[in-house]
Amino acid sequence: MDTELTRRLINLLDHVEHWLPPPPQEVDWTRDVAALWQRHSLGGRLLPVPPRDALSLDDLLGIERQKLALVDNTRAFLQGLPANHALLWGSRGSGKSSLIRALLNSLAADGLRLVQVDRHDLAGLPMLVEQLRHQPHRFVVYCDDLSFEGHDDAYKALKSVLDGALTGPPPNVLLYATSNRRHLLPESMSDNEGSRLVGDELHHGDAVEEKISLSDRFGLWLGFHPFNQDVYLEACCHWVTQLGSREDWNAEARAEAIRFATLRGGRSGRGAWQFATQWVGRRRLHGK
Repeated sequence: MDTELTRRLINLLDHVEHWLPPPPQEVDWTRDVAALWQRHSLGGRLLPVPPRDALSLDDLLGIERQKLALVDNTRAFLQGLPANHALLWGSRGSGKSSLIRALLNSLAADGLRLVQVDRHDLAGLPMLVEQLRHQPHRFVVYCDDLSFEGHDDAYKALKSVLDGALTGPPPNVLLYATSNRRHLLPESMSDNEGSRLVGDELHHGDAVEEKISLSDRFGLWLGFHPFNQDVYLEACCHWVTQLGSREDWNAEARAEAIRFATLRGGRSGRGAWQFATQWVGRRRLHGK
């Protein structure tokens, strides 16, 4: 090749390299406890995610049964004992995603590692699972706020990894998902058109069976529901005390917390934290 052309190409590459972003940092599972899976045209990659906060299991009030069940399931998994994939479903702001974060904070020292997969990247889930298969750590692959529309085929990759493929997930991988829907797929009246009564038994049509079969692959179902007022106020008191001090929780704060929930149309753990943030921030702003 002409030496002048070679020199010009080298100069061009030097200029292009200057404007390129730095290569993404590789995950080191001895140091990193969480990562994000990103699918691309040539496959996918894992990006390390720094800890979001120090949320602990004790910070999550009103979901004691759900906490105990998920912690026990995860501890069994970490010890190489039988454990189920888990679906955390229920109303918004009720603690589903927070429980996953607190679980990681609590059990990372015991070897738990978390990989979050966005719904739009689920097609690459089989590739991710195979990549994790030969790692020495134990992984929860986590899908947050999971739901599918009727025309969306991404759920088939999830369904296959959960229980449908010949190989199945490796013993060091569990799938946890959160969703506002119990059955993950939208349900309509037309789904029941194929149902029929045989004797005293109701046999669902193919449409219903298809939608139930996905959530049915999660062996552990945990339902999350709106708080009653006592639990909501207990959570408000907890977060006001955490963000401020015990003196910040008084009769005025209690009345404001009730008003806050009324205006938002519901009581939840997220609402309690948002109220506490607003209440403590406003008091400190005005020198109280």
